[in-house]
Amino acid sequence: MNLSAYDLTGRTAFVTGAASGIGRASAVLLARAGATLHLADRDEPGLKETAALIAREGGTARVHPLDVTDRSALAAAVDTAGPLHVMAAVAGIMHTSTVLETREEDLDRVLAVNFKGVLHACQEAARSMIASGTRGSIVTMASGAMDTASPGLLCYSVAKAAVVQLTKTLAVEAGPHGIRVNAVAPGWIRTPMTDRHEPAAQEQAEAAMARHSPLRRVGEPEDIAHAVLHLACDASSFTTGQILRPNGGVAMPW
Repeated sequence: MNLSAYDLTGRTAFVTGAASGIGRASAVLLARAGATLHLADRDEPGLKETAALIAREGGTARVHPLDVTDRSALAAAVDTAGPLHVMAAVAGIMHTSTVLETREEDLDRVLAVNFKGVLHACQEAARSMIASGTRGSIVTMASGAMDTASPGLLCYSVAKAAVVQLTKTLAVEAGPHGIRVNAVAPGWIRTPMTDRHEPAAQEQAEAAMARHSPLRRVGEPEDIAHAVLHLACDASSFTTGQILRPNGGVAMPW
């Protein structure tokens, strides 16, 4: 086994949604693999905490406080980062409402962040890689919710399904340039985004989710970060247009 295939020394990685959760865990792990990190999120204090974690371990990270729906800001940040080798488009939001309760503004906001924000990140990364002749890797963040009828998650599920189609299409279009594009589709992961209840109720919700997994646990951000690292590095050099599903054995428990 060639463990050097997981070495990102000398490469530049850009992570959106890096202020917490999966984005933070992915950024820290990419830095441990040797990459220089550029971190984007609208939560500036959280970004600085992530950068501090990376610096504490001897890594290098620069923060870019921005909203991924602001295309010009994202483009400027990617340009500042210089030639990219890795883009991990992790930024996302959760919205809960039934189909009959869903308002147009709810759908617009979720699509703006969870789909258009990913589209912008993919476009800017691909342009950077093509311009520099870099055989890079783009990793998007889908979800197990895209596969099932998930009560209350219409907007989220639709946006994540769109991310999968974006991933597959860009993989075909960018492949001739040596650029790989893949998605990670997590199951239930313990993050600030999924922590939406009082402590006792949250514990009950996670226990219910764990019962649906053959592994009898919910996921942690680090579980998904390892999937991101695999797709980002040379260990997956013949993998593109694929959906990696670290979900504990189930997509969603409905």
